[in-house]
Amino acid sequence: MLNRDINFSLWLDFVERDYLKSDFSKLIEKGIINGATSNPSIFASAITTSSAYKEQLATLSNESPKEKYEALAIDDIRMAAQALSESYEKGNDGYISIEVDPFLSTDTEGTIEEGKRLFKAIGEPNVMVKVPATEAGYDAMTELLSTGISVNATLVFSPKQAKRCLKAMKKGLDAFEISGGGRCEAVISVFVSRFDRLLDKDLSSVGIEPSKTGIYNAAKIYNLVENYHLPAVRTLFASTAVKGNVLPADYYMRALLAPNSVNTAPLATIEHYIQNPETDVHFPLDDEEINGYFTKLSDNGFNMDEVYTELLDEGLVAFEKAFQEMLDTL
Repeated sequence: MLNRDINFSLWLDFVERDYLKSDFSKLIEKGIINGATSNPSIFASAITTSSAYKEQLATLSNESPKEKYEALAIDDIRMAAQALSESYEKGNDGYISIEVDPFLSTDTEGTIEEGKRLFKAIGEPNVMVKVPATEAGYDAMTELLSTGISVNATLVFSPKQAKRCLKAMKKGLDAFEISGGGRCEAVISVFVSRFDRLLDKDLSSVGIEPSKTGIYNAAKIYNLVENYHLPAVRTLFASTAVKGNVLPADYYMRALLAPNSVNTAPLATIEHYIQNPETDVHFPLDDEEINGYFTKLSDNGFNMDEVYTELLDEGLVAFEKAFQEMLDTL
């Protein structure tokens, strides 16, 4: 749950129309969440499995698949933004994110155009435009922030990506301030559990404790962000769901309680977590401890640069695949 004493926020990583019309507001009113996130996979699942969209889809028969998707997504994001508006107006986060078309991950101008267009179409100030942390994405982050559009940098795996995001965000926020400024914020979404799903089997085979790499990597990036001292930018811990039954459902949420941070998680993970919410602050970890862990990985033949590249490529492809499959159904 929220811990405002240390500026820790919990956001829901889930969007679906029936849920937005019912229990979503209850989570906000109870102080369990103060924001939400979405991504192409979440929307693909919602739109292709929920009957809540049938009525609106019937009115969009003459539109292209992407136009149909955008009409549905815009309405959902607007609904979520309005539900979160009171939190936003109180300065208590209150953001909902929408990601640009994943096929634009190598197209700076296309990302900028779509980000601005979606933000304008939704028409709510508490929307964050999600931009992948790719070469094309960094300049797009700068441009969007310079016009007062809040940004969620997503698919961040490596410290190098985080540094590039910070530089891009500072440039954009500085430009916005010069132009008159106002409220504009950003988060750097560090993906966590995917490291362990990729590496745990090999780590165990050489006697290294599993299910720690994602946490140590998140700790390293968190320290980078905090030491950069950009008040409008925070670390957001993403990909915190557990696959399988080896770990507790809220394992990553408990491990990642950190001052001045956000944790976004699926509904089932949050429901498990709030039964006995974590109160002990675990971050920041000491840089010497973090570096010692990665030295141990290197000494055992693990190349983190290769791991970072593999996970980013997999993430980009997964979002493209989910998005295309959804468009095919529309």
